[in-house]
Amino acid sequence: MTGALEVLPVPGLPEIEAGADLGALIAKAVELRPGDIVVVTSKIVSKAEGRLLRAADREAAIDAETVRVVARRGATRIVQNRQGLVMAAAGVDASNTAPGTVLLLPEDPDRSARGIRARIHELTGRRVAVLISDTFGRPWRTGQTDVAIGAAGLAVLDDHRGRTDAHGNTLAVTVTATADELAAAGDLVKGKATGTPVAVVRGLPGAVTEEDGAGARPLVRAPEDDMFRLGTSEAVREAVALRRTVREFADDPVPAEAIRRAVAAAVTAPAPHHTTPWRFVLLESPQRRLDLLDAMLAAWQRDLRELDGWDAARIARRTARGDLLRRAPALVIPCLVADGAHHYPDARRSAAEREMFAVSTGAAVQNLLVALAGEGYGTAWVSSTMFCRDVVREVLDLPADWDPMGAVAVGRPLAVPPTRPERPVDAFVAVR
Repeated sequence: MTGALEVLPVPGLPEIEAGADLGALIAKAVELRPGDIVVVTSKIVSKAEGRLLRAADREAAIDAETVRVVARRGATRIVQNRQGLVMAAAGVDASNTAPGTVLLLPEDPDRSARGIRARIHELTGRRVAVLISDTFGRPWRTGQTDVAIGAAGLAVLDDHRGRTDAHGNTLAVTVTATADELAAAGDLVKGKATGTPVAVVRGLPGAVTEEDGAGARPLVRAPEDDMFRLGTSEAVREAVALRRTVREFADDPVPAEAIRRAVAAAVTAPAPHHTTPWRFVLLESPQRRLDLLDAMLAAWQRDLRELDGWDAARIARRTARGDLLRRAPALVIPCLVADGAHHYPDARRSAAEREMFAVSTGAAVQNLLVALAGEGYGTAWVSSTMFCRDVVREVLDLPADWDPMGAVAVGRPLAVPPTRPERPVDAFVAVR
């Protein structure tokens, strides 16, 4: 795809109304050549297809077109709409339309592109490609540009992977969004204010295909490949929702860096008296981990037998719950360090002081769990170390003022946890 390009506006189109034959209007307005690429603003497609909606409340129209809120800041919403596109306001447009009305995107932009292409071919006999374009903002970049939301007769992506560059290097990740580049080029000669909703890109006849092709759908990044699927607050809420207790883990190792990133989130928790009452012991030594779990098991068996009077079978059933700590790829021991706590003669105030530090440690552990969930790791926070703190301190050689506050098992979940039913907020709220 090399050579000189021309980008030509198509002037003289009438105001588009419902039922308009766009293919015929374009064919009449410009002398098309084989291999031309016709870029059509989605707004006139919407008008021709009767996608005009009388709506005094644009927000309600956006709600109706929204499948998923990606990010929200004030009144601005980035959403995934019913066409699968992620964009501002679901593509609902109140410009270039009469007051009290809004334009929705075409119901199926690829189908619209195929229809216009077929009509042009019927009337002119010329094989062209058709793109339906709309204006998008972009992550990381200021300003807007047109992109392709519908396509016919064009491979929308040009995959360079496996080719070599001028220096002989093999290209590993380069995939050019050809359709988006063409849509942006067309927008240079189109414009809302000038009333020129169609452009022709000429000079790339090799890009035009005999078949209609897969349309613009391949341009939409798959969710599993989308590292920016959510805005900040939405990502936090989703990570919190994903934070589930996982008891069966895949064998995949957990990188030490992932644990440390989660600890960095953990130590942002609120704490009393400007203290930092959290410590996290990362059991990266397999032998030290085995020694700890064996010592904890022996202590548990002894206490259940001597203090609680349990028989061997009951003890075995109870201690089997701790096997998940052996199966997990990674293990973290959160500890409370009450350095900086105030001391009171009154026992009640001293107990409250201790509780403040325990609550802070709980907040830190929650941060840890949520951060790990955000990276796709499952966790199980179990209380076992709290019942044999002296054993834990001895085996791990911890200071006497470090109080273990359970253990966190970490790993990739072996299966996707079932969806948790949404809990009604009112059941947990008291208003006075």
